[in-house]
Amino acid sequence: MGPDAESWGGELLWVHGGQYQRVGHLKPLPQPGGDIAARQPWRMGAAALHALGRGAEISSRYHDQTGSAVLAQMLDKNINTPYSSSCGRLFDAACGLLGVVPKAGFEGHAPMVLEGLVSQPTAMRGGWRLANGVLDLLPLLEQLIDRDAQQGAELFHGTLINALTSWIESAAMDTGCRMIVLSGGCFLNQVLAAGLLKSLRRIGLQPLLPRRLPPNDGAISLGQAWVAAHDPELGRLNS
Repeated sequence: MGPDAESWGGELLWVHGGQYQRVGHLKPLPQPGGDIAARQPWRMGAAALHALGRGAEISSRYHDQTGSAVLAQMLDKNINTPYSSSCGRLFDAACGLLGVVPKAGFEGHAPMVLEGLVSQPTAMRGGWRLANGVLDLLPLLEQLIDRDAQQGAELFHGTLINALTSWIESAAMDTGCRMIVLSGGCFLNQVLAAGLLKSLRRIGLQPLLPRRLPPNDGAISLGQAWVAAHDPELGRLNS
């Protein structure tokens, strides 16, 4: 949860010691049913359709999923559909649109399968929009509708890598910061991590990726300790 009491996730942060400035984030998508959407990617696919103005297609496209008609109404009325900028939910939306593991056994299951389909990432022109630090990948998601799963997986990964590179490059120019730390569960995805490292180095930035600890929740406590060590007020409270 961010300080605005909304669910954060895909963030671009300018970090100074224990302080940060939010300079960008992914365009939020609704999560129909809340956290359950992380384990049922078809829900995020439906959310993407709704965001694209194609909500009327939800009940027919997901007719084999219990409650699809009700879910469409939830999105129309904004009932139990909290918004999130999570990159993980973006992956889930791609999986939901491509029919990759509509119902997952665990969070991250479907994106892992999606990664496994990639042989050669490809990128599309005009697959994203960037305004005031907000990265909108709805144009990419729309191109996944009715597409072959493997082709869609390659298009999603390749375009996402290019979009993130453009987004980061813009922020680096504005802030003068050249060192980029990649963190979060999505960087367990080797296609995304390797592709973005290569792309950022190509434009002269210095990307860093965790090695001794994982990039996801397993290193949260280390981050908390880092913030406390750089914040005199927290240091006094904990001494």
